[in-house]
Amino acid sequence: MTEKTRKVLIGIFDYIVITVGVVLFVMAWTSFLLPNNMIDGGLTGASALLSMVTGISVDIWYFGINSFLLIMAWIILGRSFGIRTIYAIVLSSVLFRVFGSEPMAFLQSVPGNALAVNEPILVPIIGGLLEAVGLALIILRGGSTGGTDILALIVNKFWPVSLGQFYLFADFVVITLLLLIPGHCFTDVVKGYVTMGVCAYVLDLIMLGKEQSVQVHVFSNKYAEIGDFINKELERGVTALEAVGWYTKQNRKILMVVIRRSELGVLTKAVKEIDPKAFVTVVPAHSVFGEGFGEMKTGISLKKKKK
Repeated sequence: MTEKTRKVLIGIFDYIVITVGVVLFVMAWTSFLLPNNMIDGGLTGASALLSMVTGISVDIWYFGINSFLLIMAWIILGRSFGIRTIYAIVLSSVLFRVFGSEPMAFLQSVPGNALAVNEPILVPIIGGLLEAVGLALIILRGGSTGGTDILALIVNKFWPVSLGQFYLFADFVVITLLLLIPGHCFTDVVKGYVTMGVCAYVLDLIMLGKEQSVQVHVFSNKYAEIGDFINKELERGVTALEAVGWYTKQNRKILMVVIRRSELGVLTKAVKEIDPKAFVTVVPAHSVFGEGFGEMKTGISLKKKKK
């Protein structure tokens, strides 16, 4: 098998996995959450709220807002979110229309259907679980569903708000706004919080436990090419450490980089393509502060008065 053929097959596999992830993500909404008057946070939740108010279908709001955010991100951030993200957004929009249509009503978790759930509390749990698995598959293969991810990056450019804080605030606001929709009560909001919690917890478990960031060491003779990828594609700083291989007694360089857990799949895939013989170690990083990560908080500074 030639290198070109191998890369083509890997690319095809990536899109197959992303497609499966999108299907699970959309089914979490169209099969469990929306038919039972529940929502989760993020752009999908906002699109569902707008659909309830205006009568315009979720897929139109989802695709329209995502398109606007992609354009804004390109103007403000000057970055490309890649063909995989665009593919996931377009496919999600199409599947929201398909799975939400009358012929596909048999997939809805309502009484009389095969997917009906007798215990109401299980519906947000199953919905959150499916959503988390779907999102994890998409992220691990270098994709994204856009939405809150894009908006968080735009906001973080101008205000010192961590991405995690923004996600939590945005999801909380979107779910709470369900109280303003006629026919919905506080129970629906609580179920939304349950979905949000399950999704966040399971997504963390799948991606990398509860850690938000990881420290990666890459041992490779092609360290320069890998370092350039980290700088240019991931837009992360990377340090080349001087080391000596004790068996060979030869000088070599080890790359050290701290990245978000969601970027790990992209990095390991690139390292494997550049140097299949590379040795990589991944260690959870606690409390990472600095550019591109959390803001360093030291509390209120009490300065002594000059005499």
